[in-house]
Amino acid sequence: MAVEVSDVPEAKRYEARAEGESKVAGIADYIRTTELVAFVHTEVSPEYEGRGVGAALARTALDEARAANLRVLATCPFFAGWIARHPEYQDLLYQSRSSVSD
Repeated sequence: MAVEVSDVPEAKRYEARAEGESKVAGIADYIRTTELVAFVHTEVSPEYEGRGVGAALARTALDEARAANLRVLATCPFFAGWIARHPEYQDLLYQSRSSVSD
């Protein structure tokens, strides 16, 4: 099944649709700043689970974050797990630059 993913900035989310369908198959909500994008929630409709919708959402969103030179904060368990299984995206992960002193 081919999946089309598009950014919908006014809704602050990515939407996935099965090719040729108008119904949203899955979404990935985000919060974006000038330096960072935080993925906070991902949801795939039950009838599309296991058909690559979540992976398409993650790959497209992360590729676009890379292209925009944004760091990624994966507070959503799906995104965190997906990135953990795909080391080619781990360089995007946000790392706090602050240090704690005693």
